[in-house]
Amino acid sequence: MKSKTKRVALLLSRKEIEEILPPKEVIKAVEDSYREFGLGTARVPPRIRVDMERYSGNILVMPAYLTGMDALGTKLVTTHLENSKFNLPTVIGTIILNDPKTGVPTAILDGTYITAMRTGAAGAVAAKYLSREDSSTVTIIGTGVQGRSQLIALCEVRQIEKVLAFDADTTRCEQYVREMKKRIDAEIARADNLEEAVRKSDIVVTATPSSDPTVKGDWVMEGCHVTGIGSHSPDARELDENVITKASKIVLDTWDAKKVGDIAYPISKGLLKEEDIYSDIGTIVAGKKPGRTSPKEITVFKSVGTAVADVSTALRTYQLAQKRRVGKSVNLWGV
Repeated sequence: MKSKTKRVALLLSRKEIEEILPPKEVIKAVEDSYREFGLGTARVPPRIRVDMERYSGNILVMPAYLTGMDALGTKLVTTHLENSKFNLPTVIGTIILNDPKTGVPTAILDGTYITAMRTGAAGAVAAKYLSREDSSTVTIIGTGVQGRSQLIALCEVRQIEKVLAFDADTTRCEQYVREMKKRIDAEIARADNLEEAVRKSDIVVTATPSSDPTVKGDWVMEGCHVTGIGSHSPDARELDENVITKASKIVLDTWDAKKVGDIAYPISKGLLKEEDIYSDIGTIVAGKKPGRTSPKEITVFKSVGTAVADVSTALRTYQLAQKRRVGKSVNLWGV
């Protein structure tokens, strides 16, 4: 007699995920996924990307299998730079989890919130290993979705006392300051002078889609940690070449990040060699290489996102939803 296989999938909306998924759980899930990546137990094929220039958008297909946690899934994510015109987020995602044994879909989750949270967690994990433990002042450049999730997650791993927020849109920046004052226990203010803010900071986070560098190497002081999270294409740069060449350690989330302008530009100009890149973050989390080893080091973390973080976070969300009986079960096969 053939064994019966569960044929229902759990549907989880953004609202439901927001209610059950705290930042600490996301940070742990992302850190665990990086560890698997570093240990070589994660299988992550190259992402598939299709561009839609007429709409200033693209879609990515990002599958992964983490053998250690036995997690299988795929994220479908679109990035449309003009979505603010339609009161929509720039990034919209959907994640499908599958039973690794049978391939049966077990959950379909809103991936937009998970993407925001896991990206914020990526910055936090990098800061945990690369920033000084006494880091207390941070500059956030770009006060959109990632400006929020980066700061929220960062406050989980470092005792942040002062936040300087900068955005080309001053109205949005002021709104960010008002909102984040209610969400974090730290002094927060709008930065009128970006150079001055960066010079005062222990940690600098860039979360913009800028094609022109927003941070200059001359501004980055000894002992600073810089996270570049916003740029994702070869012609996009948030950090000028002097930030990169000045860094004691350059760390990537995956080696795909070397194709992004922040890293690709100095390589193309002969200012940086690929062998000068210190490590991927998974190798550090796995304990194969040390992170920060001196309070004087300048460290740079460049992230473009990886499916291992999406799948691990989606799996943890699914587990929490089952425990709390959240979501709607649907029979996708109709039998």
